[in-house]
Amino acid sequence: MSSVYPIIDSTVPSPNFDSRDGAPVDILLLHYTGMPDDDAAVRWLADPRSKVSCHYVIHEDGRIVQMVDEAERAWHAGQGSWKGVSDINARSIGIEICNPGHEHGYRAFPKAQITSLIALAKPLIGHHGIAREHVLAHSDIAPERKEDPGELFPWDELHAHGVGHYVPPAPIQDGRFMAVGDAGEAVGALQSMLKLYGYGLQPTGQFDLQTELVVKAFQRHFRPDRIDGVADSSTVSTLHQLLSSLIG
Repeated sequence: MSSVYPIIDSTVPSPNFDSRDGAPVDILLLHYTGMPDDDAAVRWLADPRSKVSCHYVIHEDGRIVQMVDEAERAWHAGQGSWKGVSDINARSIGIEICNPGHEHGYRAFPKAQITSLIALAKPLIGHHGIAREHVLAHSDIAPERKEDPGELFPWDELHAHGVGHYVPPAPIQDGRFMAVGDAGEAVGALQSMLKLYGYGLQPTGQFDLQTELVVKAFQRHFRPDRIDGVADSSTVSTLHQLLSSLIG
């Protein structure tokens, strides 16, 4: 296993990978481990019985472990999609960030951990030419299944250091909103904007459960102060600002 980054502290090779079959790497996908013990998480990712892996693990104290060579297809994303691409594993680098997750005492990510993540992500993004809007949460590509890395993840701090796409979320306030059961042109426009940004959602004009889950995933990443799946003015305005910033 080879690495182009001198900041890697150790390697724990995982057998759980296969070939990218020539697919370009254009996504950086961030996860949390969702296990209470960091070392146990690394052992699980290296266990052939688990059928899961990632390219890198970042411990809470900032140590970085490489598990799969970036040239190979690690098994971290599962079913999902982004901008119409369904085989996310073939197109992505997967980083697991040690955190107990929502099931085992979810907590804030330590400074040392985020510092190491930024130090790894910046050269990685540069090496592969990954677009800022392709630095994603696991929940972005699989909103029906995943919540990680979750609402406590500091996307704003990463963005301040040149990693990822972010705008300050619009203030939450009372007013018009869209929710499950609503239908019409406004719902279709919302779905079209979410799809344009990259989410796997078809514009039907019906605010259904899938739309609610995608809105929750968007809020968890970009407007984490309220994650309710309701497309209020704050959510819609934040989405519009993100799209506008890509054009401008």
